[in-house]
Amino acid sequence: MGTALIYDEEMTRYKLLWVDPACKIEVPERLVVSYGALVENGLADRCVSIPVREATDADILLVHSEEYLEAVKKTPYMTLEELKEFTLQYGDVYFHPNIYHCAKLALGATLQLVDNVMTGKVRNGLALVRPPGHHSMRSAASGFCIFNNVAIAAQYVKQKYGVKRVLIVDWDIHHGQGVQYSFEDDPSVLYFSWHRYEHQKFWPNLRESDFDVVGKEKGAGSTINVPWNKVKMQNSDYLSIFFHVLLPVAYEFSPDLVLVCAGFDSAIGDPEGEMCATPDIFAHLTHLLMNLAGGKLCAVLEGGYNLKSLAQSVCQTVHSLLGDPAPRPANLEGPCNSALESLQCVRSAHRKYWSCLKHAADLPTSDISTKRIKLAEDEEEEKLDEVEKEKLIAAMVWPQPVKRVTPPTRTAVVLPDGVACPDRCKHFSLSEDPDPLVVQKLRENFIKDADDKDAVTLSSLIALVDKMEKNEICSGLALVRDVSMAMRCVAQHATTALSNRVLVVCVGDGIVPHRGTDDGKTLVVHFSSKESEEQECKYLIPVCLKKGCSDASGFIQAVLGLLLPLGYEYDPSLVLLVQTPGSGICDSVWQQLTGLLQGLAQGHILVLMQEDERTCIDPTCSSLLGDAAPSLGQLHAAPPEDVEAVENLRQRLKADWKLLQTTE
Repeated sequence: MGTALIYDEEMTRYKLLWVDPACKIEVPERLVVSYGALVENGLADRCVSIPVREATDADILLVHSEEYLEAVKKTPYMTLEELKEFTLQYGDVYFHPNIYHCAKLALGATLQLVDNVMTGKVRNGLALVRPPGHHSMRSAASGFCIFNNVAIAAQYVKQKYGVKRVLIVDWDIHHGQGVQYSFEDDPSVLYFSWHRYEHQKFWPNLRESDFDVVGKEKGAGSTINVPWNKVKMQNSDYLSIFFHVLLPVAYEFSPDLVLVCAGFDSAIGDPEGEMCATPDIFAHLTHLLMNLAGGKLCAVLEGGYNLKSLAQSVCQTVHSLLGDPAPRPANLEGPCNSALESLQCVRSAHRKYWSCLKHAADLPTSDISTKRIKLAEDEEEEKLDEVEKEKLIAAMVWPQPVKRVTPPTRTAVVLPDGVACPDRCKHFSLSEDPDPLVVQKLRENFIKDADDKDAVTLSSLIALVDKMEKNEICSGLALVRDVSMAMRCVAQHATTALSNRVLVVCVGDGIVPHRGTDDGKTLVVHFSSKESEEQECKYLIPVCLKKGCSDASGFIQAVLGLLLPLGYEYDPSLVLLVQTPGSGICDSVWQQLTGLLQGLAQGHILVLMQEDERTCIDPTCSSLLGDAAPSLGQLHAAPPEDVEAVENLRQRLKADWKLLQTTE
């Protein structure tokens, strides 16, 4: 279906016309360098270009007051002094004779993107727009924002397409108070924002930005605020919030559309954010959202003021929207104490609204620093002046993101004779007879009593993994006679001959899991309904769910809060996903699992299933090819015994695996 890119150079044609230190960072070059990077990296040509339209008055009035709209309409005719005077009634914003026109284009571009996604003309997309929108309120401009692009888009899809539930993910470093105010009493819109807060000392300095502000009346629980109370947050901090707050709630909510307030001032080097998360993290954040809402995802540019990290982050986001394999996650050392404190507070504040958070810990018993403190309180820590801060940020360096290349073959399949190769996949078989030395080794270790057909199949799997190692093939699917034997064979080859780290994910009771090794070359996570006889250790993790994999809520909760943190921290170079007959897992849940795991190992995932599981071929291949998994619908509460089992397991493992932590 493709990925839309919406951009118009006209939106660069306004700028600050007077001296204002607060507004000097919002420059036309923000769009120029972002679009230029997409062109330079060949991404713009791979996207579907959609023309911009001007928003109508009716569009704007979905969120804004008529009085405010009429006031903004007069700005093209104002003198410089009149524009200055008009600006003074709002906060941290500026006006220009062309800004009303550009604001209508920015909103119109956002609505064009939404229309094309909702009608199925494209699967997802990015609106590269200016001015941004998430701070503007019903009757006020704010924070460089004139019209609230994403808030209006949410109202627009509800009205035009009858959308029941919209998820808005705001990863900009500032709190999008305009979006929050628009939906704080509306349970049909789930608004999630992380933002630099520093105990209410960071702009917009609002009490309503803290963790315990959760929405009002019927909308209680549908506003999730994650305050960052320190700067220099890293990739682990961002991923921890996704794994333990956003994703569990989002899957329970089950949106029909995902809107992203894509502000990249939360990336390293930005003078506003002062964070240390590298641009490649946005590849993963985007990927983790792409299986929600059947893949309907619209990202809309907000902030981002370091032109280098902005351009890189935009490219990483578009790479993921296009389905390119995500880079290996870097520097995942676990969340810092300040992030853990915010994480614990947010989970505690929302546990009465979301069943997936019911087991969350209480608020810290010590003085909670995330709660509002007096702004006039004396600060003993030294404050850098603005010049020193700018020099410090300008001196920051970070590696250029690794070039993301989709292998020539996206998905290869090894299938029994007579089974048709699915569309868009490549049938994989040895081009010549198996190497006699390989066959001899296989017979010694795996297939003493088996026939030559098994030798050919296992030889093909080894050859397929070798091709994946060379990045000639991204992912694979194999139907085999004995999944346990095939799993052990592939894992042994990958860890010895290729020196890879392998994550083995087993789903179902009918399998003897490959033993995790103490040297860390193999991590095995086994989902089943039976208590494991194997002794639990750091690299062999049995996950016992009483209802097995047939209960979508319990299984997905374990995947998001346990498997993904383990997988990301382990950082494998190959993922082996193994399903046994009678596992009970339904196709849509299996596709969600397959899709989420492709964020690991640069997408190098090999799926193994028994040869009689032929009905699973098409849905599995669909997911391996990058198609979004079907929505699971609103998830009910997971079985209490499964929640308790997963929580107890997480508590036992968190000393070894830092990304499993949810409390200090």
